[in-house]
Amino acid sequence: MLTLTHLRVLEAVARRGSVTDAAKELHYSQSSVSHHLGRLEAATGARLVQKVGRGIRLTPEGELLAQRAAEIVGRVDAASAELAAHLGLRAGRVRLAGFQTVLATLVTKAAVELSRSHPGIELNLIDAHPVEGLKMLRSGHVDIALIFRHTDTPLEEEGFRLTHLLDDPLYLISLHPGQRLEDHRDSAWVGGCERCREALIAACGRAGFSPRIAYSSDDMVVIQSLVASGMGVATLPGLALTAHRAPGIHATEIADNARQIYAVTYGDPPDPPATTALIEILRAMA
Repeated sequence: MLTLTHLRVLEAVARRGSVTDAAKELHYSQSSVSHHLGRLEAATGARLVQKVGRGIRLTPEGELLAQRAAEIVGRVDAASAELAAHLGLRAGRVRLAGFQTVLATLVTKAAVELSRSHPGIELNLIDAHPVEGLKMLRSGHVDIALIFRHTDTPLEEEGFRLTHLLDDPLYLISLHPGQRLEDHRDSAWVGGCERCREALIAACGRAGFSPRIAYSSDDMVVIQSLVASGMGVATLPGLALTAHRAPGIHATEIADNARQIYAVTYGDPPDPPATTALIEILRAMA
């Protein structure tokens, strides 16, 4: 028979990668973790782990069950938090994953307001790219994921529910005011990682050229410093400029290139009261 304890053990082993680390996290002995894994294998009739040298790894069956275990454990933890929150938001917890610029701006203000209006709610924040944030949301490790999307990148997976917070314009960052993308057809560009530079490449493509990316950085401070030093030009969203603005640079909005910022929850409504309270505060702050 599958039990929640067995699933917690498997989920911890899968996430931590070893019996030793899982035992430390769960405050179990290593032998106890091994015992639970053995009971789980007996209950399922499937081999879930195999020895590799001095360690172990999950079998394909183990990985499949571990994914489901993560969802189940996350939902149970969320239900516990929801029950506590029903005491009138005097207690509870909400876990939020968000990308760097939204954490440094909107979420910071919302956290202050949440602490003021609902001091009994515990807020946990995790810095995560939207792709990772959605994975954490689906597995039950967070209650809210803050993501950005462009109009041509629909979110197709079922189960996610989106609350629009704001539109975040894209800006050309250079040393001179009033310039256009076309003015930098031959310039050196500062780009982010491959998935973060998509907005830059798309905007330049609509202007009729492909940018020559000479420097790569995901750090908005580094990007602005390179531009301020005359090493190149870049594009940055408005939230990045709100979080940090280097002296000497100029920002020119690029029309029709805003990204949409959403608070995402997962599963059937309603959301736990603490989650709903934070989303309402985020909407008000936005």
